Amino acid sequence: MATEVTNYQCPSCTGPLHFSSDSGKLDCDYCGESFDVATIELLYADKDQAAADAASKPEWDLTMEEWGEEEAAHMRAYSCPSCGAQLICDDTTAATACPYCNNPTVVPGQFTGMLRPDFVIPFKMDKEAAKTALKNNYKGKKFLPKTFSEENKIEELKGIYVPFWLFDGISDGDVRYRATKIHSHTQGDEKVTVTEHYHVVREGNVRFEKVPVDGSTKMPDAHMDAIEPYDYLALVPFSSAYLPGYLADKYDVEANVCIERANDRIRSSTEDKFASTITGYASMVPESFAINITPGEVKYAFLPVWVLNTRWKGKDFLFAMNGQTGKLIGDLPVDWRKFFAWFTGISLPIMLLLGFILF
Repeated sequence: MATEVTNYQCPSCTGPLHFSSDSGKLDCDYCGESFDVATIELLYADKDQAAADAASKPEWDLTMEEWGEEEAAHMRAYSCPSCGAQLICDDTTAATACPYCNNPTVVPGQFTGMLRPDFVIPFKMDKEAAKTALKNNYKGKKFLPKTFSEENKIEELKGIYVPFWLFDGISDGDVRYRATKIHSHTQGDEKVTVTEHYHVVREGNVRFEKVPVDGSTKMPDAHMDAIEPYDYLALVPFSSAYLPGYLADKYDVEANVCIERANDRIRSSTEDKFASTITGYASMVPESFAINITPGEVKYAFLPVWVLNTRWKGKDFLFAMNGQTGKLIGDLPVDWRKFFAWFTGISLPIMLLLGFILF
């Protein structure tokens, strides 16, 4: 038969508690406090229940609208035979190149089988602004391969609407920390350091609206996180009128698959929010986290991104820029021939000078 052992900690100093047969209470050897058994059992019952609630997976409302027949009739789906990306555009768009791998053999096909976005943030930064930002990002990069900075390469920038699932929810948290304060004073000829130990508790709830999780495996999560945030004040009901001149990535990660990442982002943000309210301590170590998420609605949105994919020596490098705010991230390679030429040009004169001085 399995036996479960619970080690109770003092609510005041987090030291271990032991039952005293004399007083009939749980005593702490560190701070001297005593507690009724019922009080400690109730405290731990609340913590255990909070942990159990946090462990259960919240159920999100995934009810969404599908495309109407008339609107879908004016849309086309493109499938890249090289990387497999599924792209969407209006019916006036000619054959184009894939924004993820630059393969030019993209074939138009019948548009079927996907949900209609609820919202869209229209492009605010045009292609010229994106090109300028990219050129500025290249400035000062002495070891950047020439193929990256060539004008014809920059012209391959493409505007693409990336699919995002937006999650609403409320997190209820019970977070506990061990913290210290350190004081020093001089006593005679000695310096005395006193360390005070504290048990810090934060409880409360945080409301989240439209937590974004991208629904495309072709767009790296790290890139999308890096160009956040988007200004949701510009979020408008979706209309296919925003698509002409741009591509849209067809989601290949369903909303229910993205729930785990949404929950992780909500929990992490809740922990950060609670921790930001604790000040004045020399150290702070998390002891326990119990965060329960009450799920709300899930919406589907297209968010604007400028993309440039370049291949260098068998490896893909992706530049991405927020099409609303201009915030960017770019993977840049190093041309080692340029680097070693520069290093030789610098080190050789120094070696000759040292040789002249020493010998």
